[in-house]
Amino acid sequence: MPFKKYSTALRDRTIKWLNRIKEVDILVGIPTYNNEDTVGYVITQAGLGLHRYYRDLKTAILVSDGGSTDNTRENALISEVPSSVEKHVEIYRGIPGKGTSFRAVFEAAVRLNAKAVLVMDSDLRSITPEWIKFMADPVLNQGYDFLWPFYKRHKFDGTITNMIVYPLTRAVFFRDIRQPIGGDFAFSRRMAEIFISRDVWDTDVARFGIDIWMTSIAIHEARKTAQVYLGTKVHNAKDPAQDLSAMFTQVVSTLFYMIGQYREFWLKEEETIPIPILETSAREKSLDDIKVSVEKMELEFLDGFKHFEAFYQAILSARAFEGLSQAYLEKASGEPLRFPPELWARIIYDFAATYQTWSRNRRRLVSIMVPLYFGRTAAYAREVMDKPWEEAEKLIQKQAMVFEQFRDYFKGKLARKIVDSGILSFE
Repeated sequence: MPFKKYSTALRDRTIKWLNRIKEVDILVGIPTYNNEDTVGYVITQAGLGLHRYYRDLKTAILVSDGGSTDNTRENALISEVPSSVEKHVEIYRGIPGKGTSFRAVFEAAVRLNAKAVLVMDSDLRSITPEWIKFMADPVLNQGYDFLWPFYKRHKFDGTITNMIVYPLTRAVFFRDIRQPIGGDFAFSRRMAEIFISRDVWDTDVARFGIDIWMTSIAIHEARKTAQVYLGTKVHNAKDPAQDLSAMFTQVVSTLFYMIGQYREFWLKEEETIPIPILETSAREKSLDDIKVSVEKMELEFLDGFKHFEAFYQAILSARAFEGLSQAYLEKASGEPLRFPPELWARIIYDFAATYQTWSRNRRRLVSIMVPLYFGRTAAYAREVMDKPWEEAEKLIQKQAMVFEQFRDYFKGKLARKIVDSGILSFE
């Protein structure tokens, strides 16, 4: 049964709260879903930051919940914040997902005429009161429209970012943003208005596609952007071998879509533009260990290749399919899985180009990439298993440079797809 489409994500109770407080200078939005163990800490740290650094301003925290079945809302309600900080906890309306939660925050920010809007993940265990200052000050006082986080993460945390979103965003959109879907952002009221003006709330943007959607818009429509150094991100990270297929499909589908939406912009770019990193006094903390089930990812790759081999052969270039087949045959015969960045870049670009003219189910097209993601992630995990974070990061950067080197391959592939389709002009 399809979800009902609502004209607003805000419930009447929330609107009454907004009408009561009328305006704020800073609004902090916290999307939640079954985060009972961490939500109280995040709210408390945000409240302390707002009081410590902005006690002379009007500030508020909006906890936008997706219908948690644990004690998330109860713990959010009893979490203590200074009396100078307004707090509201509510279940949003609309499709369940992080994007709908953010939609409620966007709408609240516009209604409250907020000068700065911050969104923080609800599973953070490394957030400090200083994060609020680091993210809010540039928007309030320096004219920034959008800020991304820049922090150190475990080498096995954020594999969807590391394996596809970071290198593809950097290569295709020509912007070096290390955490394009980091989850902790700051932006102006102007950007909030742009976000809620788009009718996307019955798409993957309403779910996990929200972060890369916001990033894509900010790259092309924000007036002034930067990354903010926040030290270390410690949160409830998951083994990448767990079922991330839904998140992968929603994020990658949205990224592929946004590549098509902004084609006229990035086709004019010539070289990658580094996004400045605003220095702060944030400190790095020790990272929790993350276990990875490499063997499970390798089995997912082998099973997926057997199941989707005909699709891969139809979608991929002859060279990419030959490389993929070789990787499969070697692993199936007991040899180590070899999945080099060059092969991965070709595969991603082949799928991204195909997506632009695919007339059937696009989400299905992206979903058959999941076994390939497991294969590439497994190969990376084995390569860096005994290496320190710094060495793993060098490999991520090297992979991003490979994606940049294959830009012309993607442009050529995209041009041929569009011309062959007869539905769009490449120019």
